Formats: sequence, C-alpha cells, structure tokens
Amino acid sequence: MSANTQELRNVVLLGHSDSGKTTLIETMLYEGGAIKRRGSVEGQNTVSDYTDLEHEKGKTIFSHQMFVKWKNNKINIIDTPGFDDFVGEVVSSLKVADTAVIVLNAANGVEVGTELVWEYVEKYQTPAIFVINQLDHPKADFERTLEQAKERFGSKLVPVQYPYNTGAEFNAIIDALRMVMYEFPANGGKPEKKPIPESEKARANEMHNALVEIAAENEEGLMEKYFEEGNLSEEELAKGITIALAKQQFFPVFVTSGLKDMGSGRLMGFIDDIAPSPADRPARKLENGDEISYDANDKTTIFIYKTLSEPQVGMVSYFKVLSGKIKPGDELVNANNGETERISQLFVAEGKERIPVNELVAGDLGVTVKLKYGHSNNTLNSKGLERKVRPMEFPESRIRKAVSTDSTADMEKLVTALHKIEEEDPTLKVEQSAELKQTILHGQGQLHLDLVKQRLLKEFGVNMNFENPKIPYRETITGKADADYRHKKQSGGSGQFGEIHMRVENYYDDMPEPTGVNIRQKDIEDLPWGGKLAFYWCIVGGAIDNRYIGAIKKGIMQQMKEGPLTGSHCQNVRVTVYDGKMHSVDSNDISFQLAASGAFRDGFHNAKPQLLEPIYSVEILCPEEDTGDVMGDLQTRRAMISGMDAEGHYQKILAEVPLAELHDYGSTLRSITGGKAKFTMKFSEYQLVPPNVQQELVKQHSVELV
Repeated sequence: MSANTQELRNVVLLGHSDSGKTTLIETMLYEGGAIKRRGSVEGQNTVSDYTDLEHEKGKTIFSHQMFVKWKNNKINIIDTPGFDDFVGEVVSSLKVADTAVIVLNAANGVEVGTELVWEYVEKYQTPAIFVINQLDHPKADFERTLEQAKERFGSKLVPVQYPYNTGAEFNAIIDALRMVMYEFPANGGKPEKKPIPESEKARANEMHNALVEIAAENEEGLMEKYFEEGNLSEEELAKGITIALAKQQFFPVFVTSGLKDMGSGRLMGFIDDIAPSPADRPARKLENGDEISYDANDKTTIFIYKTLSEPQVGMVSYFKVLSGKIKPGDELVNANNGETERISQLFVAEGKERIPVNELVAGDLGVTVKLKYGHSNNTLNSKGLERKVRPMEFPESRIRKAVSTDSTADMEKLVTALHKIEEEDPTLKVEQSAELKQTILHGQGQLHLDLVKQRLLKEFGVNMNFENPKIPYRETITGKADADYRHKKQSGGSGQFGEIHMRVENYYDDMPEPTGVNIRQKDIEDLPWGGKLAFYWCIVGGAIDNRYIGAIKKGIMQQMKEGPLTGSHCQNVRVTVYDGKMHSVDSNDISFQLAASGAFRDGFHNAKPQLLEPIYSVEILCPEEDTGDVMGDLQTRRAMISGMDAEGHYQKILAEVPLAELHDYGSTLRSITGGKAKFTMKFSEYQLVPPNVQQELVKQHSVELV
C-alpha cells in the first residue's frame, strides 16, 4: 500500500458540472483494477459520489479522495464539484494536488465553471492536463472545444491526441505522441493499436513535431536525433516533456469517453509516466518565507486540507504528508494552536471506504480521525519543528441570508450546528450581528445555502428559515448645527440634572480646528464599525466638571450606535462641547449621559443628516449573447457600470452595486444566462443613499418604532 515519494502521483479532476469527471474517475479506477465493475452516477453506485445528498442531486457536492495502483506507482485521485457554489472544495483539493486534470465537455465546449477553476490552477502554479471528454455525445465538437480552450487558456495547450471520429460513431483516437491509432471495441475497454491512416498522417506528424520541439527545449540532443531518425518514441521524449509539464511550459490535451471507457487507460499511462511526483515539484513556501521539500528522510510535517464530521465517528481529517513519514501512534504538534495530537489511526481513502495503513511517506495523501484540535488549514509537525504552511485563501461570499428557526428554543441548537458545518466548510461564514440583531449566513450561492439547510434538517434535526438580511447602513451629517439639551428629573430626595451645549458637524481628515472656542482636550477615535468620532472638550470656567467627560462621551456613543435616522451606526462626526450647566447636588454621570445623548440627537437632525449604504464591486463573466440582459438587470439594481472587456469568449462586466440591490442576484444571473455566467462581489465603500430611498427608509424606521 505504501509507496516512496517518487512513486506517487497526486491528481485532482476539475471542470464544469456535467463534464463527466465522476464517470471518468470510475473508468480510471476500473482500468487500474481498483474496482471490478464500473458504477454510474444514475445508479448511485460510484466510488466517488457516495453521500445521500449527492445521490439526491445527481451531482458531486464534496471533494472525494481515491487511489489506484498503476504499474509501480500509486495514483491518488481527488474528485471535485463542478458548481462554483462549492468552490471551497476545489481550492482545498488543488492545495495538495501535484497535477490538475481539467475535464471539458466536448458537446458544450469551455464553460464558466472551468474558467473559475483555472484561476486557482494558475494561482497554485499547478501542472495541468486537459481532457476533452464525452466524444461519444451526438453534439460532440472536438475542434470547437480545442479552439475555445486555446483562446481562453493560451497557446501552451498542445494536443497529444485527437478523435478519428466523434458522436455516436466515436471509436478511434489518433495519438501523436506514440504515433499510433487506438481503435476500441463497441463497448470500450482495451483498444487495438493500428497504423495511422494515410489521410491523417500529415496532421499527426505536425502534432508530433510540436511535441518534439517542446521536449527538446528541456532535453539536449533530442532534436538532432529526431532529424536523424525521423521519429522519437514516448520513452525518448519522456524526460523533456516531463520537465515541460512540471514547469507549466505546456498543457497536453487528451480525448476520452469516460462513459464508454475509451481513452482513459492511455490517460492513466501518461499520468503514470509523465505527470510529476511530489518530489518533482518545487519546494513549498512556508508562512515565514522558509521552504519545505517532499523529503521522506526529513522530520514529519503534515497539512490538513479538509475536515468533516461523521456520525458515530466524529471529526475526520484529510491531509497531505509534506515531509518525513507518519505512523499510527505518532505525536505531532499543531503549529496553529500549539496543541499536541496523537495520530491514533491512519488510513487511505477509497471514496467512502477507509483502508488502514501502517505508514505514509512525504507526498502521500491520508486520513485520520478524532483529532481534538486539528482543523482545516492547520500544519502539524514533529516536536521541536516550527513550520507553518501558508493557509488556503477562499473567495469572498456572494450571498448572505438571515436565518431563523420556527421556535426560539431551536435557535441555540441551530447556531451550534451551523458552527460545526462552518468548521468543515471554510467558504461558509456564520455571523452573529449585534448591529443588525440577526444571525447572518454568508455563502457562495443559493445552492450552497440550500445544501446547508438540508444537512441541518437531516443531521441535526433543525429546520432553518431564510429571509433577506437587514442592510448595515451608516448615518452621517453633511452640515453643522448647534444644540443644547437639559435633562432634569426631580423625585423625592436627590434628582437628576445636566445641561449641555454642543456643536455637531461633519468630520473629515485635516479639517480646520473649530473656531470661537477654547480647546481644552480633543480625542479622535476610530469607530469599531468604521469612520471616526472627533470629540472636543471646550468647557471653560467650570460650567461642567471635567469628571463628567466620560459620561458625556458615553451618551454620544450610545446615540451613535443607534442613529437618529434609522437606528444605524453613525460615523464621521465632530462634536464640540462648549457650554452647559451642572447642579452641586443633582448632577451625576447618568444625568450628563442622557443630556449628551439628547443634545447629539437634536443637533444631528439639524445638521443635514445623510444615510450611507454599502456599495460592492461586482465582477461578472457572461457569454456575449447574454450581455444585454445582464446589463439590463444591473440597471434595475441602481448599478454603476465601471467597465467592460472581453475575456476569452466571455464578456467581463465591472459594476458598483448597492448591497441592498444584490439579494438573490446569483439566482437571477443563473436564470438569465442558463447557468453560464459567474460573478464575484467584494465590499468597496459607503456612498450616499439617493434622497427618495433615504426618505422611505426613515419612514419605515419610524413605523417600526411605534
């Protein structure tokens, strides 16, 4: 079961939903002898998609780890979802893969899900192999798909193979690396090797020459030998193209029908012979700038890339051994929290099956259970080592929903369950918003949140309801006003008395100091929610004792936390306290706190108050034919279009959109484009709310207060 580092291949299959990744993996496992019969997605019996949720949806939702022995090597395979709602599974899988296998649907060409994963392939500088799959589909178009892929992913894409025929008649592949034609029986399986037909020799030779040139750049003497002999074997080309693939100098393109088991064996052979082992990959950068190489003779370091909670088992941790070896019973120290973990059991995964092993070496993928302190993105080391892997970075959320339960008694149970799922899924964020007085769930899309809802009901017995969350507006002023307020309360014994005169005005950096007052003290504070409060104490002659400064600031801050217009936080205000009165007996902290709050409220209302709303920068990639509809929809959302550009065969639209207008945007975009578009959104700034919108929000708040 164990292999040395040089005998390992770690590949991740990536691609848009319905590109056929899971079916292709099933065929790869079958070709390698890991399974005796091929399952199907429809039959709900594949090694990869084994969860109830995946059976119900008929789609890959979680990443799954498998392996197969091929000749002398062990090939670890990770299947990933094609929906961008589950991009977190893609990011974590790419973090530990040494080769990406990008699967394209020959009938649909390059789809937006592939665009998304390519960004991460480039970010991680992962060697990539492209596979044009489903050549048996009636609408398969190899040439169009290859052309689209070159347009989007560049000239480094070099076909190694092409189909001799496509569609229902597909049964032959011409291989320009081995200069042979593979002809398959009707039901697929082991092909017969045949000479390349005369009509195809010119094209095959041209493709072979391109491969020779790529190999020759990294292997001296190859070009001369090619000119002398007129042809080179794959073995002769192997070293040069292995280096070229590892350095991302070229991305080979293969063709398959995963469904009919045509071409997958050849793909496996190429991965086995040419794809880099972990030992061939560059040293990994650590958080402190040091490097770590895949060396089995070094001390042990592992990186946890995925965790999940299983009933009756507890926390299951998936990891990659970055250096050294690991055995059951080893004790490792978590570099992220300093806790020591004992690795009680060690497994390799074959889908849902976990097979016990006695050792894993540098570069291998493994599984352990019941770690007490280990989480995704954690590095675990041998005692005395101080290594911490740079953490995975996940995309910003694209949807936010307020959540509630049918009964208040279930709310605590809901939040506890959500935090457990959040621990497994780094793209899900649970926010307890004191400002909005709501529990907010942040995710990648409606499908993402719907799946969380299903899991809560199934695994925790909690029903979760969605509603649009409140918007975190901000309140400020654009003018200046003086205000005075007297708080006086008299009831048996000591009363309450405090009077304050203050000036309230808009604050901005480097503004001139207030005039007509004697500044005794000033504080400019950064507010927890953004913006600033400038507080000036300008009392002379003892009108108000200095000991009440704290109470006065507290009264102002209380009013700023729940602003006078809509109850939203206030920001960028300067308050100058310049006069007032106190009473020798009745004045106290609470009196001046209430007086300050009242004066601030009155002054704010008279200083041209203005509501601010959060604006998000939105980037959309959509097919050119859908651009008009997408732009039209954005205009209904008060969007400001900031740019447009072509990106491959997609149009990129950049816009600034109020958060209040982005509810359910992902679902609308999917509907407009038939699921062929993607978008990202990121907070940009706060901007003034249009007067009609402000008027409606203030009116709405007044009704809520009644």
